[in-house]
Amino acid sequence: MAHVAKRDYYETLGVERNASDDAIKKAYRKLARQYHPDLQSGDQQKKTAEDKFKEINEAHEVLSDQDKRKQYDTFGHAGGPQGFGGGFEGFDFGRGGFGDTFNDIFEDFFRGTGRGRQRSERGSDLQYNLELSFEEAVYGKEAKLKIPRWEVCQDCKGTGARSSAALKTCPSCKGTGQLRFQQGFFSVSRPCNQCEGTGQIISDPCGTCRGRKRVYRERMLAVNIPAGIESGMRLRLSHEGEHGINGGPPGDLYVGITVKPHPVFTRKGNDILCDVPISFVTAALGGRVEVPTLKGATVIKVPAGSPHDKALRLRGLGVPSLKGHQPGDQIIRIKVQIPTKLTPKQKELLTEFAKESGMSMEGDGDGFFDKMKNYFE
Repeated sequence: MAHVAKRDYYETLGVERNASDDAIKKAYRKLARQYHPDLQSGDQQKKTAEDKFKEINEAHEVLSDQDKRKQYDTFGHAGGPQGFGGGFEGFDFGRGGFGDTFNDIFEDFFRGTGRGRQRSERGSDLQYNLELSFEEAVYGKEAKLKIPRWEVCQDCKGTGARSSAALKTCPSCKGTGQLRFQQGFFSVSRPCNQCEGTGQIISDPCGTCRGRKRVYRERMLAVNIPAGIESGMRLRLSHEGEHGINGGPPGDLYVGITVKPHPVFTRKGNDILCDVPISFVTAALGGRVEVPTLKGATVIKVPAGSPHDKALRLRGLGVPSLKGHQPGDQIIRIKVQIPTKLTPKQKELLTEFAKESGMSMEGDGDGFFDKMKNYFE
């Protein structure tokens, strides 16, 4: 059987023969990340990566050991009486040298490089529900909100300790905040239970926050409510939520808006709607009618012959635009009212009007007066 020549170890790692130990380690770490079988998808890719992974591991074991590297440089793959290249099974992943490098690689890959730091956490977001009157929603206001939240303790500056001397290195994790376990090829880490991942133990807690690092307080906050806001909208105030832990950023405050209904006005987009009752005489003959607006009463002219539900528009008296556009209008909807009780004289006049209009006053209720009565009741 033909013998397949081994690839040069320096060529395998992609380094020069005079490469430093750091250069060899760096090259190996890069290739190990790239070709580890557990990080591949597909059977064929895993098989190819496994062969490559064995090859670079064998090269690294030899070149990272000064004695083995010296023998390799002198004798090549023969490496003296025992030779090199015992294969993947010959490596000890748990003791010094290669094992430490292997652990570093997968700790960096799965957990990041932040070992030994206290884990910072962003503060929670808060929600405040604010109820506005119809007028406040239209014209805006400055609202004074009383916000309860967790804030960094100012007495201990968020350390939780009475003094810096009261902060001790955690004996379980030796200050790393992580406990590391070896599982096969992988080094698995989890937060230390004793110090809760901070790496420190508080021997003498702060008298104000009792070691919690934060205190629960209420604060007054002035919030500008923009003109034109509607029910269901939310205002976001950055960094006004609860303070973070271990230097983490604060959360945000969300102000949810609810607008109380108005007894006279309703809103449709940026227009304000208002129903105004008028007599059927005014609707027929026209006239001037006083109508309400949010800025006070005003008088409008109702054209003669205005039908029921006719819309009259007051320009610019609606809701300001949140986007800076022109404000909406106030729309007056005419509601023609018919009297339910008539004097004899009024009936006589309406009967005469019906005759002049050619309307029959007899029959099955389809005459002029019945039509008007049925329409407006």
